[in-house]
Amino acid sequence: MDLSFSPEIEAFRAKVRTWFETEFPEDIIRKNKAGLPLTTAEVRKSEMALGKKGWLATAWPEEYGGPGWGIEEQYVFDEELERAGVPTVTPMGVIYVGPVIYTFGSDEQKARWLPGIRDGSVGWAQGYSEPGAGSDLASLQFSARLENGTYTLNGHKIWTSAAQHADWIFLLARTSQEEKKQQGISFICCPIDAPGVTVKPIITIDGNHVLNEVFFEDVKVPEDNRIGEAGKGWTYSQYLLGFERTSYARIGGKRAMLRHIRDVATTTPDGSGERLIDDEGFAQRLTEAEMAVDGLEMTVFRVLSAAAQGGSPGDAASTVKILATSTHQQITELMVDAAGAYAQPHFSFWAGQNDPGGSPGRDMATYFAGRAQSIYGGTNEIQRTIIARKVLGL
Repeated sequence: MDLSFSPEIEAFRAKVRTWFETEFPEDIIRKNKAGLPLTTAEVRKSEMALGKKGWLATAWPEEYGGPGWGIEEQYVFDEELERAGVPTVTPMGVIYVGPVIYTFGSDEQKARWLPGIRDGSVGWAQGYSEPGAGSDLASLQFSARLENGTYTLNGHKIWTSAAQHADWIFLLARTSQEEKKQQGISFICCPIDAPGVTVKPIITIDGNHVLNEVFFEDVKVPEDNRIGEAGKGWTYSQYLLGFERTSYARIGGKRAMLRHIRDVATTTPDGSGERLIDDEGFAQRLTEAEMAVDGLEMTVFRVLSAAAQGGSPGDAASTVKILATSTHQQITELMVDAAGAYAQPHFSFWAGQNDPGGSPGRDMATYFAGRAQSIYGGTNEIQRTIIARKVLGL
């Protein structure tokens, strides 16, 4: 089995690598590599640089402004983006809501929202989870009452990533009470600065502000802000979640972390001449992590190849989600072990703030942030249930 890329794809890789090295904003890469959080203006600058090149909505069909790349080009591009230290694209717009809009939205909605998503000038957040509806998302109680062509939104969303950078938020809202809880849910878009919307930060264990609570009190949005049919939001959300769970793979980033660990393990910072890589147990665990990334990569290839035939990655994306998150945690645990005593000063609830530019501090922040990966986007336990029921037919 030949897993190498064709000369044409390797030429494409060289083109992408050169552009990142010579044309992408250096200040953004420098700050991202230092582990420092980006401001909203910097997030826009980063994504608009990609948008101007036509390389932001890389998986979109050409008819909606995508570059027309195949699966291999998309995969190589993601690898090179992470290799260069470019910030991961905020997925809520181009990966999540964009495909829902161009698949289920009206022509007016496509014309209204797709250009700003595609060029990076407009940010989006995802309003799914609620305090009483996390893994059991269908239990959500967020309400949208329709009267005279206007929805009134009331409720509380939580764990809302990047809401502090967003212009819009797409929501799952209960528009009717049905016997089956997955019914009666609609997919609605709302400006984040609409009267009655309040965003409150959640500071996570790594000391960073990524997550938020978002409160809605009698917020008014027009009926035209609903995507697709009323009561079909659950169907649209499942289509979206296939893209979300596949996006967790980030093979390039994982390989970069492994290279970093190997570099640390092959140095002798105390001058003793003893290297961590010479410890057979550690060397074995590092090799196992490298093999895990290889296995994840092959799984991603299979899922993406199937998705290339059209539509969402589907239930098989649950496999990618489990493997991607467990492998990330496997790698970050090695990071902590490689740092050893040097990590101890940063082992606090504010690891990301203690020394975001220093390697141990940055690695500890990555470790802490990675603890949540097996929970968000649908817990790994839920993903195993999906695989058992819908993939294996048990």
